Amino acid sequence: MGDLVINLLASVIAGTVVWLSGFLLRRRKLNRARAFFGLTAGASCLLVVSRHASSPREFSVHRRDVAALVELATIARECGAHADRVGEDQPTGEIGRLTEFCVGGPGGASPRSVTHVRAILRGVTYEIFDEEKRRRSFTVGGTEYVYRPETSYVLLARFWGPVGGRPVFFIGGLTAGSNLAAARYLSTHHPELARTYGADRPFALVLRIIEPAAYGTDFTELVADVTDVAFQPDPQPAQPTQGTQPA
Repeated sequence: MGDLVINLLASVIAGTVVWLSGFLLRRRKLNRARAFFGLTAGASCLLVVSRHASSPREFSVHRRDVAALVELATIARECGAHADRVGEDQPTGEIGRLTEFCVGGPGGASPRSVTHVRAILRGVTYEIFDEEKRRRSFTVGGTEYVYRPETSYVLLARFWGPVGGRPVFFIGGLTAGSNLAAARYLSTHHPELARTYGADRPFALVLRIIEPAAYGTDFTELVADVTDVAFQPDPQPAQPTQGTQPA
């Protein structure tokens, strides 16, 4: 009888240790994810998405952009937060007030993306999409990333506004499919990104999607870390030379 009690106690203690270790590990992963995304339990975040470029409907969104929003909303839910979808013409409030996921390159129909590139991602240039010529590209640090049927690209970036606060996650793809690829990459690889960039360092990454018609988003790879060239300082106005007066 004594041996049975001892064995039972040993089993309970071992089970408790295993459960507690798993709980602490899950809690640590959750806290790291929350810190990386700037989310807390019960918090809100914004999903900003561009309108379907070829649709006449005001609130139409490409189905793959919708799938990207689902991936990002799942991230928020796993962090204990909830996501609010915001259309391109709806007010989003000040940058940094809430974590923001901005989906859609400026070459499409996303005024919010245009603003982010103009104000913060100053080292990035998007070419306006030409549907007739099928010309879609963006340039970072002198390197142009051009859409082709067998290869597409997307810029995935995290940054903050001038007063800090919550981060913005920018997904600027050359197609809606590349936006989805970046959202899935972020969902899958955020633990590695957190180890590399922590919770407070901006980053800008170029991802390449290989043979999207055949593989969808399954063959997505990191091409370049362009953090050092994507974020350029705000150009300062020229100072008047000595003996002259500013206009």
